[in-house]
Amino acid sequence: MNNFKKLGTANFLMLVLCAVIIIVAEYLFLTGDRLHGIFVGLWAPTLLGVMIYLKILNNGGR
Repeated sequence: MNNFKKLGTANFLMLVLCAVIIIVAEYLFLTGDRLHGIFVGLWAPTLLGVMIYLKILNNGGR
């Protein structure tokens, strides 16, 4: 539970959003809409990359 406090609410919500994106992408891919599944599946790593970039900017400013 201490890790969730350390993570922060905004980061936790972004990680939950990434998990939902991955589930939706898998659903699309497995139901036959393969191109849309791949397209939506690429959103999660992009979102994680933006999160890391913003964290680097925030830590660099201190």
